[in-house]
Amino acid sequence: MTPPHAYVAQSGSGAGPRGERPRAVDRGAADHVPVMLERCLDALAPDVGDWVVDATFGAGGHTRALLARGARVLAIDQDPNALAYVEALRDDLRTAGVDRPEERFRFAQANFADLDRHVAQAGIGSVRGVLLDLGVSSMQIDQAERGFAFRHEGPLDMRMSGTGESAADVVNTWTMEALAAVLHRYGEERHSRRIARAIEAARDEAPITTTGRLVEVVTSAYPGGPRRDHPARRTFQALRIVVNDELGSLERGLEASASALADGGRLVVLAYHSLEDRIVKHVLRDRPDLEPLTKRPVEASEAEIAANPRARSAKLRVAIKRRSDSDREQHA
Repeated sequence: MTPPHAYVAQSGSGAGPRGERPRAVDRGAADHVPVMLERCLDALAPDVGDWVVDATFGAGGHTRALLARGARVLAIDQDPNALAYVEALRDDLRTAGVDRPEERFRFAQANFADLDRHVAQAGIGSVRGVLLDLGVSSMQIDQAERGFAFRHEGPLDMRMSGTGESAADVVNTWTMEALAAVLHRYGEERHSRRIARAIEAARDEAPITTTGRLVEVVTSAYPGGPRRDHPARRTFQALRIVVNDELGSLERGLEASASALADGGRLVVLAYHSLEDRIVKHVLRDRPDLEPLTKRPVEASEAEIAANPRARSAKLRVAIKRRSDSDREQHA
């Protein structure tokens, strides 16, 4: 039987535990470096054999690095495109001499909002760590056919799971008032009503079904003058959040993570905009069974931003699961 620490991150996307770059997987893995990888691993601090939940598996960069440190990983991802990376990782485990990959790595294609249920179904008991790397991944943004990016022409979709109401459905069927409310709340867009009226007028002429058309509509509605960023950025963010119920899933996922953690286990969260970070801050502060280890969010260094520009907006927060009263009495 291969010992748990024998697995080395050989392939796939993401860096190994010392920042080395594994060779690319032939299954189309992007040349992607996980955001603040070393800080996440150090914050989780897994011992050899500990079960850790990578609740946003993506292409598996964090999971591979955790396995390389000797942890066992339950990975979760709702994106069906993640399955190719799951199979690549399992193949690499077998190649590395791990006879029973399921003893080291398990996967659930699901939303992390139900994390505690998937931990129970996996039969692994309480876990020593949970990692949540929020938002849309750079790989999803780069896939024009997913419709996440305002810089790529593609169908106006944005569904991470591939099911349910798409961004095109929202844009073409919701009332002007509902659209304006979404853009204001989830995009923090100052010109939400102007943009919503422009969308309403444009769809009366023809349905808005592509990212390019939506960008044109939003840009035409935006006031002139200097801009800090692209006029469509906040609109795309708002639509993505509402299509995937990202903030509702985050609230449920944080609660589920705290429930799944063993006493002394770590919860590590990477957020990328103020709406996410505010929710994380409040849950980590207000739950009586969690003790925040970061008074303020940790931000990326210049070196980490150079390795992955997405790290520029990242905010890292960490909490530890408090020991129960009975457990404290046993250790007194």
